[in-house]
Amino acid sequence: MAFQKGPIDGVQVTAFKKFVDERGWLAEIFRQDEIPAEFQPAMSYVSVTLPGVLRGPHEHVDQADLFAWVGPGDFKLTLWDNRSDSPTYRNRMELFLGINNPGSVLVPKGIVHCYRCVSHEPGWVINCPNRLFAGENKREPIDEIRHEADPENPFVKDEAARRVHT
Repeated sequence: MAFQKGPIDGVQVTAFKKFVDERGWLAEIFRQDEIPAEFQPAMSYVSVTLPGVLRGPHEHVDQADLFAWVGPGDFKLTLWDNRSDSPTYRNRMELFLGINNPGSVLVPKGIVHCYRCVSHEPGWVINCPNRLFAGENKREPIDEIRHEADPENPFVKDEAARRVHT
């Protein structure tokens, strides 16, 4: 399965507008009036990723993720459109986000995604998904299709090929 570089339908990338004063800076992660109702967050969490570590690739059946990349640390985010009914099916996007390029990325369901901490220090990521992890009271199956353990994983092969050739 081959992917080509290009935009992905439904993925929204937003550079943060920083409000800076003598105390530091502030940036809005999302606003209810700027995000469609189907993507509005149901919860949020923060994760810390160690330098060089890759999280993913995986995708969701029903969940959309709204990631915020604010630092510390920097990340390479890779997205693959795995939706056969999408006008951008088999497109791949790569973004660098974090302390040097703070912003948010809305990842709709069916988009395979992974990110790697590319800085020398651990990186922090905030996620505001539109579904509860494991459902109400954590009693439902987790909405993830994980690709990491699949030896025929086209996403890892695609990532490895690009690391060798770029």
